[in-house]
Amino acid sequence: MRGRAEQRGIDMPQFAQWVASLPISLWARQITWLVPMMQTLHILSIGAILSAVVMIDLRIWGVSRSLGLAERANRFLPWIWVALIVSTLTGIALMVGSPRSMRDAAFLAKVYMMAAATVLTIMLPFMLRWNSGYGQKDAGALANFVGTAAFLLWLGATFAGRGRWIAGLFGV
Repeated sequence: MRGRAEQRGIDMPQFAQWVASLPISLWARQITWLVPMMQTLHILSIGAILSAVVMIDLRIWGVSRSLGLAERANRFLPWIWVALIVSTLTGIALMVGSPRSMRDAAFLAKVYMMAAATVLTIMLPFMLRWNSGYGQKDAGALANFVGTAAFLLWLGATFAGRGRWIAGLFGV
């Protein structure tokens, strides 16, 4: 059974082979410390995103009441954006330095989960500001759903990434 990308004309193994032949990919593989450093930064940035989303969700879920909804989102949103930029750049560097991962179903699942989580994370502060603007002290059902879904998607992307790392460690 062929994947969706292959059905649309993109042959992922061939694409990965092409990326591996690029001079920048060859250069990245020659620097032995580059890929581990990129992996470390990538993992830390995803952890920062997940932590910031949890902090916002704790307020949404009513566990923490130290700040208002909008204030809590505003406090942690800069961390999310910086970490998202670092995660994206290091992810691209890892794809160039280790293009075999583009064939991996867990990798594709991670990319889709990260894309959906990013969209929900962008929506969340607007929803919280909107609720605060109407004097609501609670986030509301829709903001609660979006916050919880963003958290679960970031968590899923984290586990999908670790699954790839563990599989690579054992040569699977």
